[in-house]
Amino acid sequence: MGITYKDSGVDVEGGGRFVSKIAPIVKSTFTSRVITDIGGFGALYSGAFPDMEEPVLVSGTDGVGTKLKIAQMMNRHDTIGIDAVAMCVNDILVSGAAPLFFLDYISCGALREGVLVDVVKGIADGCLMAGCSLVGGETAEHPSVMAPDDYDIAGFAVGVVDRKKIINGSTIARGDVIIGLPSSGIHSNGYSLVRKLLFEIKGYSVDTRIDELGGKLGPVLLAPTRIYCKSVLGCIQRGITVKGMVHITGGGFYENVPRILPKGMAASISKASYSVPPIFAFIRREGDIDEREMYTTFNMGIGLMLVVDKNNADAAIENLRASGESPKMIGEIVDYKNASVVLA
Repeated sequence: MGITYKDSGVDVEGGGRFVSKIAPIVKSTFTSRVITDIGGFGALYSGAFPDMEEPVLVSGTDGVGTKLKIAQMMNRHDTIGIDAVAMCVNDILVSGAAPLFFLDYISCGALREGVLVDVVKGIADGCLMAGCSLVGGETAEHPSVMAPDDYDIAGFAVGVVDRKKIINGSTIARGDVIIGLPSSGIHSNGYSLVRKLLFEIKGYSVDTRIDELGGKLGPVLLAPTRIYCKSVLGCIQRGITVKGMVHITGGGFYENVPRILPKGMAASISKASYSVPPIFAFIRREGDIDEREMYTTFNMGIGLMLVVDKNNADAAIENLRASGESPKMIGEIVDYKNASVVLA
């Protein structure tokens, strides 16, 4: 019969079995707007928004970086998909957009069905947390390009916001209050530093128990990125005006906060205004890392920041608490002097 595709490392029949396994998981995220089934060449989604005067689509794409290595070291793959969704939907949330749908791309050295089904379960869980539909995806085997046990995830999300309600930071003014929403830990940035320090230099393993972290190192590092969409959008829908938002991802405080500040404005943030998760103190001590490096690499316990008028701050905090968040008033907007971000 000669050589086959399977001989080269790509199992087409296995791919078909994988799709049949994930089909009910994917369909569990569908809303009435999804007007196509699994298996088509493109996903069909109703684009009618009669409640909006001028709907604007907002899109975002991202991956989870080398946090994947932690999942692989622990052989636990059912939460990394949440991270993939979170990194995309939190980014489009910053514009005030409600996420509509999500697509994933998974590449692997060899299709390990059990592992990838767990990955898709996590993606579906993330979509349900965000209130969006998982409308499509692609899984590709890349023999010789990737090792058999390796895989990677990328995601793509689309949301919508009425043009008049777009949040872009343009109205931020001196005296506005900065509200921080806690992270679940490291989220999905800084893992190259974490792995080099803790595993290569210090020789820890994912099974090492760290008393100050309250358990084994692996589960703390693998804690999935928090998704803020439902709580923040609910707050906005209840009439709270949010002037600007910041998703604290790669670049930490110092690179992300200035992205929404008008010219002449700066953010003054009190480090003592909230509790920094123990994992960050542990990393800093183990690596003797400079404080600025920490706040440039990690979220340091704050996953999302909201800027509101000081007269709306109490109402915003009350609304966010009612949605299950633990908001903290962490700073204020001040006149720019020598830096866009001042940590005191």
